[in-house]
Amino acid sequence: MDLAYVCEWEKWPKSTHCPSVPLACAWSCRNLIAFTTDLRNDDQDLTRLIHILDTEHPWDVHSVSSEHSEAITCLEWDQSGSRLLSADANGQIKCWSMADHLANSWESSMGSLVEGDPIVALSWLHNGVKLALHVEKSGASSFGEKFSRVKFSPSLTLFGGKPMEGWIAVTVSGLVTVSLLKPSGQVLTSTESLCRLRGRVALADIAFTGGGNIVVATADGSSASPVQFYKVCVSVVSEKCRIDTEILPSLFMRCTTDLNRKDKLPAITHLKFLARDMSEQVLLCASSQTSSIVECWSLRKEGLPVNNIFQQISPVVGDKQPMILKWRILSATNDLDRVSAVALPKLPISLTNTDLKVASDTQFYPGLGLALAFHDGSVHIVHRLSLQTMAIFYSSTAPRSMDEPAIKRPRTTGPTVHFKAMQLSWTSLALVGIDNHGKLSMLRISPSMGHTLDVNLALRHLLFLLEYCMVTGYDWWDILLHVQPTMVQSLVERLHEEYTRQKAALQQVLSTRILAMKASLCKLSPCTVTLVCDYHAKLFLIAISSTLKSLLRPHILNTPDKSPGDRLTEICTKITDVDIDKVMINLKTEEFVLDMNTLQALQQLLQWVGDFVLYLLASLPNQGAPLRPGHSFLRDGTSLGMLRELMVVIRIWGLLKPSCLPVYTATSDTQDSMSLLFRLLTKLWICCRDEGPTSEPDETLVDECCLLPSQLLIPSLDWLPVSDGLVSRLQPKQPLRLHFGKAPVLPSSATTLQLDGLIRASGQPKIDHLRRLHLGAHPTEECKACTRCGCVTMLKSPNKTTAVKQWEQRWIKNCLCGGLWRRMPLNCP
Repeated sequence: MDLAYVCEWEKWPKSTHCPSVPLACAWSCRNLIAFTTDLRNDDQDLTRLIHILDTEHPWDVHSVSSEHSEAITCLEWDQSGSRLLSADANGQIKCWSMADHLANSWESSMGSLVEGDPIVALSWLHNGVKLALHVEKSGASSFGEKFSRVKFSPSLTLFGGKPMEGWIAVTVSGLVTVSLLKPSGQVLTSTESLCRLRGRVALADIAFTGGGNIVVATADGSSASPVQFYKVCVSVVSEKCRIDTEILPSLFMRCTTDLNRKDKLPAITHLKFLARDMSEQVLLCASSQTSSIVECWSLRKEGLPVNNIFQQISPVVGDKQPMILKWRILSATNDLDRVSAVALPKLPISLTNTDLKVASDTQFYPGLGLALAFHDGSVHIVHRLSLQTMAIFYSSTAPRSMDEPAIKRPRTTGPTVHFKAMQLSWTSLALVGIDNHGKLSMLRISPSMGHTLDVNLALRHLLFLLEYCMVTGYDWWDILLHVQPTMVQSLVERLHEEYTRQKAALQQVLSTRILAMKASLCKLSPCTVTLVCDYHAKLFLIAISSTLKSLLRPHILNTPDKSPGDRLTEICTKITDVDIDKVMINLKTEEFVLDMNTLQALQQLLQWVGDFVLYLLASLPNQGAPLRPGHSFLRDGTSLGMLRELMVVIRIWGLLKPSCLPVYTATSDTQDSMSLLFRLLTKLWICCRDEGPTSEPDETLVDECCLLPSQLLIPSLDWLPVSDGLVSRLQPKQPLRLHFGKAPVLPSSATTLQLDGLIRASGQPKIDHLRRLHLGAHPTEECKACTRCGCVTMLKSPNKTTAVKQWEQRWIKNCLCGGLWRRMPLNCP
């Protein structure tokens, strides 16, 4: 493990950010981190704040005044990573969601209350989606073998089997409260006691079973008391939420049954299920003022022995033997330093068996480890079943031997800096910790866990996790932390190779996601920077093509199986004529008729298509030169075919409304620029189309493309937006020191210098990258930027036509690359 960056609060004259007690932290699948602090002013008044930040721009933190009257005890993200639950010590629960789909603008519109009863555990209800990773099959060709859908029932379903949304919480007095979100927006809330004899609940956790039930674990904080488990069933009866509870087998920690340790570890300080959907395994930590012991327990079905007398009366045969559920200890640690925080893995790795044979496997995989933070400032990654140490990070003190007992270590005077809350990323390759001074630290967790790995094996680990993010739609920022510039080319090639092995239907679903993934990888190496431009252009081209084709409508209602867009593709593929008008003759032009205002509103997008075709053809004579933006398009038959189809559509629409056509600056007034470009584009497409043999462009085509600059003014394209992210600027063993609320001057590298050469200078006029509108040097309209690629677009649409709305709906929630949007301040460079 090593430190990637540290972010801390600036010191203000009249107010101070201090860590909240308790300190809550949560990490979403979109790589958003939420954590709490208290803002204390000179009058000692406290404001409970929730901070939400994107891991790529940690300084751009969004602080929300939570309006919680008491300390915030829990934070919990939903499965989509777009909503956040917060709960406090007064029993109030709030649901936060993005305002206008912006990652730095949050609002609370609903919630629930168990007045005066502090919340100790909180979770969203399970939606029934569970994907298992099969590490042993990481070399398989099909994604279906590597990642399998696990049969898992939602906690509650609506009519038709759709999962019902809501949350469940446990209070300190032993109550369980469930809130259900009805489709109408109404919140149904019900509260029930976990058992008839209620007692104090100091610690609790929530997990889910495959059958749709909920399991709650509770402890009163004393190691002399049992850890209790309850099954909770939620249902809706007569438009009201009903809760049924049932007591499950309980357990006593092993360390408390040892006479030598019975009184040395008086308190249970941590109680966690190993995973939200793994109710059969639980992690417990008992502590004293100076030391801790961690135990891992598993719930198993065991046969109940039957007395011989009863066996003679009624012999037990086969499966008829009575079974009971019983907790069995899997592993336990020796005496450790006092544990201050625990972080559990979210990666749903499928283990073929849960015994310790798996734990002793030589393959140390990140998703198999959980993190323990100690009061001496160190962090240990231990195996989640055997609890064997896999990696260690020391924050400030000198490294110590892993075998040195905690009780023999010399104690330092004064409180040391240590993590009060930690969270692992969704691929377990990064760890965030908030220390007792409120400072945020981001740690990389190596896929090798400190062990020497063959380069190919390390690449296979990263490739497997990239494929997992591709299938699930999770953000892959934490994987990029481990990609070295020398790995990029191999990773991109192998990722494309694995993608092409999948079925055609799955390839179509993942087509844009893999382009975004390749673009983010290519940003990390100076040798592949120009490919970033090509991948972003392909994303934009695919989006434009899909939108424009979807505007086509069949002339008669009882249409055949194929849509007008499919017929357009089929005809353009079949007819290889270089004359655009001859291709048009074979189309039903009545399917292309649109409203005049709609055509005019699309002019900027059509202009980009025309400019892009002209740029590509003009760059063909230079294809042997060093790589430049657009180079990969010259041998991409699919993309060239898509551009060819769009040129035909534009030609037809130009007959309806000439003002929607792309504008070219030509040296001759009589020249038909569209026909010229279509003829050259068709010749280039024939050389590399999928249906025929590939060949090099002939000299005649190259000569004609050489003449283009003397016939038409070649446009300058805006290839890349400004990206101020830090993942491409992080250096191994050189952590960045950042401050919340203060944009840093990030160090340059060979990669970033090349990237800077492909973007607009800070003084030049800005452009709306998705609407293709010029905003001027100092835009007066509010804009939003992508957290990943830096793409900028206006927050509010300047055009209200249906076609433009349809185009904007494609990226209203996320950028075309999949990144989240964040609001940009006015006059931002």
